[in-house]
Amino acid sequence: MAVVLALLAACSSSPKKGGYYKDDGPGSSPPSNLDRLADPKPRSEPLHRFANRPYEVFGKKYVPLASVQTFHQRGVASWYGKRFHGQKTASGETYDMYAMTAAHPILPIPSYARITHVKSGKQVIVRINDRGPFHSGRAIDLSYAAAHRLGLIGTGSGEVEIDSIVR
Repeated sequence: MAVVLALLAACSSSPKKGGYYKDDGPGSSPPSNLDRLADPKPRSEPLHRFANRPYEVFGKKYVPLASVQTFHQRGVASWYGKRFHGQKTASGETYDMYAMTAAHPILPIPSYARITHVKSGKQVIVRINDRGPFHSGRAIDLSYAAAHRLGLIGTGSGEVEIDSIVR
């Protein structure tokens, strides 16, 4: 949840060159294998006891899906990086900007989704382990690694399709 709260503060700031907010952005020395980083292998996992309860942010109520089920959404993806690297996610895991993960307001935690960059057709699979984004007009926040693979780092965001992976 710390990542979510920090992300909320960052989203209210002015964008900087490079498509990221405030003091966030790419790390000083990202791994050289980001283009070859493997997608996570979707597997059935027990849902997190607390991260899937209804919640409210900025006066808006969210009701996460109670089970892994078919889900499709088209919207804007953004990414979060070094400012949040090492902080706890809604799942209680440590955020790793170089892992293939994402934050979504209602997809179950944990679950998996296929993200398709509409403009390029590039696809990645991510593991949903955090809540967010809570910035108007955004559908999902990707890790730096996932955004890199989709080609979203320079622009900071882009239109994507989100499809849950049901196992």
